[in-house]
Amino acid sequence: MRDPGFMAQDKAQEMVPDTRARDVEVQLTRAGLGFARRLGDRAGGLLFDRLLRILEARHPRAFTALGELPDARLLIDPVDAPAALLLRVGPGLALRVCDRTAEAEATVRGPCARLLDLLEGRIDGDALFFRRELSIEGDTALILALRNTLDGEEMDLFGDVAAAAGPLRHALPVARRNAGRALDLLATARRFAPPPVRWGMAMLERRFAGPQQGA
Repeated sequence: MRDPGFMAQDKAQEMVPDTRARDVEVQLTRAGLGFARRLGDRAGGLLFDRLLRILEARHPRAFTALGELPDARLLIDPVDAPAALLLRVGPGLALRVCDRTAEAEATVRGPCARLLDLLEGRIDGDALFFRRELSIEGDTALILALRNTLDGEEMDLFGDVAAAAGPLRHALPVARRNAGRALDLLATARRFAPPPVRWGMAMLERRFAGPQQGA
C-alpha cells in the first residue's frame, strides 16, 4: 500500500499543470480584451458575435434560456484586465467589449481568473462572494438568473473555441499540459535577457493588451 503522504504529493503534482494552464488562459483573456478594444466597435463586435455563435452551438440549452430572459445588460468587470465586457441577455443577446463606466442593470466585478471560474462553474459563486473575491451591484436577480442558466453546463471557454478550430483542437490539451514549462521558459528568458530586450518585451505586451483601466 502506498504511503498517503506520497499519494497526496502525487495529487498535488497532478493539479499543478491545470493551475499553470489557467494562468496562461487568464493572460490570454487579458490580452484578448485589450486587442478587441483596439479593434473598435465594428470589428470587435464581429469577433464577439462569432464567439457567441461558437458557444451557442456547444451549449444550446443555456443560450435558449439566455434569450428567454428579460432584456437587460450585465457588466462583467475583470479588474486586472484592460477592458470590461457588456453582456446583453434577452432577445437581442450580444456581447461587447466596453469601458468600466458602461451603463448596465447589474455588475459583477473581480479578478479575471475568478470571473472565468464563475462563468465555467469551476467554483461555487457563493463562496467567491462570501470571501469578497467577487462583488455584485445592481439587479441581483439578473445575476442569479444568469448563474442558474449556466449551472451544470460544464463550460470550457477555451476548449469550446478550440473545438471549432478543426484539427487545431488537438493542440489545446498539449498546450495545457506544457503551460508550466512555457511559463518557466518565458520567465527565464526575461531574467537573463539584456535590459533593452526586457524593456522591448514589456512594451510589446503593453501595446498588445493595452493599459489596465483604472491603473
